[in-house]
Amino acid sequence: MRDPRAQYANPPRLPEGDEVLLAEFLPGNEPLELEIGPGRGMFILERAVAAPDARLLGMEIKRKWSTIVDERLRAKGFGGRARVVCEDAKDALPRLQPEASVARVFVHFPDPWWKKRHAKRMVLGDKLAEQIVRLLCDGGELYVQTDVMDRAERYESVLVHPLLEAAGDEPGSPLLAANPYGARSNREKRADEDGLPVCRMRYRRRARTP
Repeated sequence: MRDPRAQYANPPRLPEGDEVLLAEFLPGNEPLELEIGPGRGMFILERAVAAPDARLLGMEIKRKWSTIVDERLRAKGFGGRARVVCEDAKDALPRLQPEASVARVFVHFPDPWWKKRHAKRMVLGDKLAEQIVRLLCDGGELYVQTDVMDRAERYESVLVHPLLEAAGDEPGSPLLAANPYGARSNREKRADEDGLPVCRMRYRRRARTP
C-alpha cells in the first residue's frame, strides 16, 4: 500500500544557496508581502484576492500544507505572483536578499505550544525579529496576531526594537481592534466563530539612516 505521505515528498522550496534573490524567485515590481506559517493557506489565498497589486510569499514548515496551498494558488491563477514554499522561516529569512525588499510581514497564531515550558520553541523570537527588520522596507509593516494572551505579551516584548514603531489604533500602541488586510487565517476564522478574543498588533519599520 502506497504511503500517502509520498505525494508530499518533494514540496516547493526556495532555491539552494546562501542567498536567495527575491526578485528572481518571485519576479515583478509589485510590493512583496511575506507570510510566516500560512498553514492551511486561508489567509494567503484570500489576500491574493484582496491585494491584486501585491506579490505574496508564504513559508510553511509542513511539507503537506506547503504543497497543497502552493498548488491551490496556481489552480486559482495566482501562481505568477503568489507562492508557498516548504521552509523554516528561522533558517530561510537570513538567506533572503536584498534587505528593504518586503512591504509587509504577517505572522498569524505562530506558536501552538502555548505552555510556559514551550517558550523556548517560540517562532517569533529575537533572531527572527532582527531578520524581519532587515527585510522590511522603510515604512513596511509587521502584523502579528494570537489568541493566547501570554504569547501576545511575549511578542510585544520581543518587538520593542529601535527600528520598529507601534502602529496600532492609538498612538504609541501596536494594538488593532480589527484585521485591516481583507483576509483571515484559518485559526482567526475559527476564533471569530467561537467568540475568542484575538490580540492583533501592527508595527512599522522606521526609515533607514541615509
